[in-house]
Amino acid sequence: MAANPALPEGISDLPAGTLASVVTYLEMKTPPPIKGLETPPGLRLLRHDAPDVEWYRVLYRLVGEDYLWFSRLMWDDAALAAHLASDRVEVWSLQKQGVDLGLLELEWMQDGDCELSFFGLSKELIGAGVGRWLMEHATARAFSREISRFFVHTCTLDSPQALGFYMRSGFVPYGRAVEIAEDPRLTGLIPKTAAAHVPLIQR
Repeated sequence: MAANPALPEGISDLPAGTLASVVTYLEMKTPPPIKGLETPPGLRLLRHDAPDVEWYRVLYRLVGEDYLWFSRLMWDDAALAAHLASDRVEVWSLQKQGVDLGLLELEWMQDGDCELSFFGLSKELIGAGVGRWLMEHATARAFSREISRFFVHTCTLDSPQALGFYMRSGFVPYGRAVEIAEDPRLTGLIPKTAAAHVPLIQR
């Protein structure tokens, strides 16, 4: 197969202050069989209609800051509030002893797709099967409306387990891209101490 002349081959230096990640796009056109997983002990899943933007940002940071989630932090209050209040968006939190420790966000698109926009757990909930249970709920919610497909994307800044988890959950990879963005730790969106596994380069 001939190389695409529009794409550089080999190693390319990044502009100062930026990060690059490999993004994998995945989709699910039919839901997998429901396993009927039991709710993990001590946990409660709550839906939040038109949640407060500051509450949302706190939870978003809790589950995503160490993976450099920053896209929602760039939205102003009005834009984020409008998004969260949309009838095409569902936001769920996973609570333990009244404390929100997990985030699930779904968005039904006008073209008939549903996106798993954000899916994350705090560190204390990882590794105990909670993710499998939450994903079963997410899939059931996505297909509770008539959709053509359920899709998600993940990248190499995410948890090393994320891609395999999505594939085991029934998502099939269909595309790949390289994303370059300003390091949010250098723009002030995220503390410089976050994501210790991604070296912070200041120059």
